[in-house]
Amino acid sequence: MAWISTVSIEDATGRLAGIYRAAIKRAGHIAGIVRLMSIEPETLQASMVVYQATVLRENSPLPRWFRELIAVTVSRLNHCHY
Repeated sequence: MAWISTVSIEDATGRLAGIYRAAIKRAGHIAGIVRLMSIEPETLQASMVVYQATVLRENSPLPRWFRELIAVTVSRLNHCHY
């Protein structure tokens, strides 16, 4: 794993604190990929919007399990454990 500075939950303020709160509410924790982008909250927010629009949206022609499978397959092909 890369050695990238991240912002802890305790040190998060403003937009990042809101993103962290939403992540904890949604998943019960803050995923590593979210922490990795914590030093750029604007980029992190944009990334979350894209993820939610492509994977989590309700009215997709593909079932959610299939969209998740595509995401896992792409990550695996890119040798990314996220």
